[in-house]
Amino acid sequence: MPTSRVTAVVVTWNRRDLIVECLDAVLGQSRPPSRVVVVDNASTDGSADLVADRYPSVEIVRTATNVGGAGGFALGLATAVQEDCDAVWLFDDDTIPTPGALAALVTARDSYAVEAGGEPALAPPALVASRVEWTDGREHPMNTPRANPFATRGERAAADAVGCVPVRTASFVSILLDAARVREVGLPVAAYFLWNDDFEFTARLLRGRRGLHCPASVVVHKTRTFGDIGVDPGERFYFEVRNKLWAFTRSRALAPRERLVYAGSTVRRWAATFVGSSRRGVLARGLARGLRDGIRAPRETREVIGGLGPRRGPAGQPCPDPAAAEPFSVLLPVYAGDDPDAFEASLRSVTQSQTLRPAEVVVVRDGPVPAALESRIHDLVGALGTPVHVVPLAHNVGLGRALAAGLAACAHDIVARQDADDISLPDRFGVEVPLVCAGWDVVGSALVEFDGTSDREGIERVPPLRPASILRDARFAQPVFHPTLVYRRSVVERAGGYEDLPLLEDYWLVARMILAGARIINVPEPLVRYRVSEGAYARRGGRALLRSEIELQRRFHRAGFTTTPELVRNLAVRGTYRLVPERVRRAAYGRILAQRGHR
Repeated sequence: MPTSRVTAVVVTWNRRDLIVECLDAVLGQSRPPSRVVVVDNASTDGSADLVADRYPSVEIVRTATNVGGAGGFALGLATAVQEDCDAVWLFDDDTIPTPGALAALVTARDSYAVEAGGEPALAPPALVASRVEWTDGREHPMNTPRANPFATRGERAAADAVGCVPVRTASFVSILLDAARVREVGLPVAAYFLWNDDFEFTARLLRGRRGLHCPASVVVHKTRTFGDIGVDPGERFYFEVRNKLWAFTRSRALAPRERLVYAGSTVRRWAATFVGSSRRGVLARGLARGLRDGIRAPRETREVIGGLGPRRGPAGQPCPDPAAAEPFSVLLPVYAGDDPDAFEASLRSVTQSQTLRPAEVVVVRDGPVPAALESRIHDLVGALGTPVHVVPLAHNVGLGRALAAGLAACAHDIVARQDADDISLPDRFGVEVPLVCAGWDVVGSALVEFDGTSDREGIERVPPLRPASILRDARFAQPVFHPTLVYRRSVVERAGGYEDLPLLEDYWLVARMILAGARIINVPEPLVRYRVSEGAYARRGGRALLRSEIELQRRFHRAGFTTTPELVRNLAVRGTYRLVPERVRRAAYGRILAQRGHR
């Protein structure tokens, strides 16, 4: 399918003159991008205000502090892939593209074939990189990717057929990235700050995928000097050492054979740098600091960029006032096992009881239901003051498929989840929906459990609250409570939507949204009363759920969401939990799992 929607992302920092020259060149392309996003990395020279005044169609993301090039690119990509686009054109503010630069990238992407014989590609290349020249027309060595030494003869022939060269890594100075691939593998590691972030990220994008260097796409990189790291990076040698150590030891970007080849090349280049340097003391100190800090894990990307300011521009305006919130839908599945009274209480709690009412409720009837429940559904439609639309499914298809069918029927982009036996507290939507309007993609909350027979309240469970904690905890346990979520339907759909994975479809969806760069936050106050009915602990175990658990962990690992040690840990702990007797599981839940967040 031809590339139709390209989002350009430019990261700027204190370069008023260059950002104007850059944006004039971007907007003057023979094949202009559909959308332009500028990440202003805490500039102090008024660059952002200049862009806002001069280019009203350009969206601006402002950071409160300087998060470096890596953080700026991560934030820009996260902003770009939140909305529909086929590809993201990424570059710095000292990159000046020639008029046909983007057109050449798109042409190479769309015409590329996997085999030299011209058979259609199974997927577009994960990236296409421009030819980068210095101000005097020479090819810039800092940004010129080497041909992929591991490319097959067929890959080289296929690239040559479209005037390109296969590459294994590329520079952030003008690359066209496949948006779907970015959503799949996640964002650059923002902790790299300003060195080797592009090496690690593009290597991660291209593991198992194809990448191209397109000489027909030309940009001018207006750096102060001509050269690469071998010229003598001085103080920046610290970042070179630390970040390369992170890339070789903590990233899944390179296969073992590739890691050896690139590590050997890096050591040889470091040695040459020392030999040719007049500041060996500076390099030695950088080497010592880099080796020391490189053995520590880098901070999570969302921890680095998660607290930054809201987007400004045509889309994503802040919406702190509930009265100004967008209209939203409530998605509520019901099936034969649900109690009619509990269903009615749940439905009334998201309509008549709310201080901020939804525009509609979509009730998905997952297969035939008993007459009493069918009659209650019929009686409530039109009796609540809020439109209720019933989506009847002929057969019981399970929660994942039922939610997918209901999500497709929702009329609004903001969707709130509700289970047929839970109760939403009156302020739930008045708190969560404005947060989504303000820029968060997924908003959850704490919840309080209650006994389904006696109505007696139990423990209050609080999920991880900070974005960094959410991302950290997600590798072992669900970091949000699914019945409390309000989210953007478009974000769910771009992550692939609900898939069939019994009792764990919500966890798999959240993981894919995290990989796609979704912004997730939890509210500490309980906004939902969660019904703990008879048999709840029995449903958390058994061989069927163990099979789902094993499949979930397999998908996590295959998608790069978890490492091999995390896979082993999760299977050992979570798998054992599924198989122990119910009384042990009940005790473990109360004393261990729920202790992760409860009052």
